[in-house]
Amino acid sequence: MTEQARSFAQTPDDTVSPTGRPAARPARRAISSHDSYAEAERTVDRLADMDFPVEHVAIIGRDLATVEQVTGKLDYPRAAWRGAVPAAATGALIGWVFGLFHWLDPLVASVLLALYGLVFGAVLGAIVGVLGHALQHGRRDFSSVVMTEAQRFEVVVDEPFADQAIRLLEGRN
Repeated sequence: MTEQARSFAQTPDDTVSPTGRPAARPARRAISSHDSYAEAERTVDRLADMDFPVEHVAIIGRDLATVEQVTGKLDYPRAAWRGAVPAAATGALIGWVFGLFHWLDPLVASVLLALYGLVFGAVLGAIVGVLGHALQHGRRDFSSVVMTEAQRFEVVVDEPFADQAIRLLEGRN
């Protein structure tokens, strides 16, 4: 890792200047804390409605948790389907692109090659999906979606503007 990359990685609140070097961001102060992102968004919207320079505001999610939501049991037919669908789309796209280069009859060639690509991709994807599932040996017989959720959201403002933001939110000008 280069010295520049190392110094940037150590200061995550920095932004990059036009020269490509890290530029220090002013200190920030939390002006409110909310249980939902929508509430934090409404706070920033109130500031924007009062002509506050919102480019000095950020919403920061705190207390992050990774949540894996199980969506169902994974068996061989579902594994085949999960492999076939994206591979079919990829095969159709590649076939269509190759068909465009057929100079004499590009429309027929692209449609026909896209259809062949769709079928070939679906078959190959289903085979790969089933093989991948079989190689798991029953260790992960479910499908899931992973997401990151914040427990609370803080609205922070650059220090030189924090007092003004607090006054506006409290109704004092």
